[in-house]
Amino acid sequence: MDRLSNTVRPYAWGSTTALPELLRQPSTGEPQAELWMGAHPGAPSLVDRNGTPTPLGEIIAADPVTELGAATVDAFGPRLPFLFKVLAAGSPLSLQVHPDLDQARRGHADEERRGVPVSASERNYKDDNHKPELICALGEFEGLCGFRPADESAEIIAALEIDALKPYVDLLHARPESDALREMLTAVLSTDRAEFADTVRMAAASAERLGAAGGPHSAAYAACAAAAHHYPGDPGFLAALLLNHVRLQPGEALYLGAGVPHAYLSGLGVELMANSDNVLRCGFTPKHVDVPELLRVVRFESRDPGVLRPEAGSDGAEVYGTPAREFRLSRYVRAPGAADSEPAAGSPQILFCTDGEVELVRADGVELTLGRGQSAYLGASEEVRLRGTGTVFRAAVAL
Repeated sequence: MDRLSNTVRPYAWGSTTALPELLRQPSTGEPQAELWMGAHPGAPSLVDRNGTPTPLGEIIAADPVTELGAATVDAFGPRLPFLFKVLAAGSPLSLQVHPDLDQARRGHADEERRGVPVSASERNYKDDNHKPELICALGEFEGLCGFRPADESAEIIAALEIDALKPYVDLLHARPESDALREMLTAVLSTDRAEFADTVRMAAASAERLGAAGGPHSAAYAACAAAAHHYPGDPGFLAALLLNHVRLQPGEALYLGAGVPHAYLSGLGVELMANSDNVLRCGFTPKHVDVPELLRVVRFESRDPGVLRPEAGSDGAEVYGTPAREFRLSRYVRAPGAADSEPAAGSPQILFCTDGEVELVRADGVELTLGRGQSAYLGASEEVRLRGTGTVFRAAVAL
């Protein structure tokens, strides 16, 4: 049972206020995008054992079976298989997609064979793992997730009344959905960006007007137009119009599996994912866009965004069910006077308090208090009870 000292990543899209407020710290005025909790080598959490702050990854490497449990080691090797974050989007993140496990392994092996440096801007696969992820809103949270039906996208684009986009409208109506989505995304991302920039700007201006008018799809128009302001002329704006616009309320979540294009636009949420950095981008970014590889990874099928709400689990926990094996997110909302909760042992877990104050109590009576913005790591064999009043999110392995 260790209190964690965590790193905040200052990416340019981060909010200047949301994380400082949650962590009860003064704002520096600079973007603060993500709080990382876990053993990722890029920004590992520190634990204080024997008076020495030590990266969590080193603690796990020294005795992986004790820290992770035999089942986790057998399934994922001697490493923590998930990364837990708090994400604070002050401006849009890039439109992106993640590979499945087989694609990640093959892509990583290919880039290793070709000697592409891991730090190279054109590198797609920094590791050989997939990256399913779950985002759960702590306040109102806005994003894009998965393709709309092609006919609906055609309607949205036609309403912009931009002559240069009419061929895309015809394409979306005329071709089978999967083919139409593939052909349109290919065309949009392969066109000469400088020549296409004026068309994109006119389309974004039209979307802004439609968003303010309050008619059908106004929220989606407004969200995509706002994103386009951060990336003027970026053809990813048209890709964004193909996607479902989602506005999550506190406690609602989205699960992003392999091949699903998505973007987080604004808001604060807890994010839980497999421990990977593999991202292929398709818009709203100054970074490298590998169109051929992207097209191999994207699943060109319309889908409901699938907003998740927690379901009752054991011991008063609320569980967000996903198919991911590497992680499971659950939430304890503890009312005054509630009986103690007992999170199941057997898996490494990280507990993060987002509201109130709770105590973690071991059988030997040792206690650790978590206030808002504080977190703790528990090894697989550690058994604790939760007391107090507040909200705690729990990240654990789903085995």
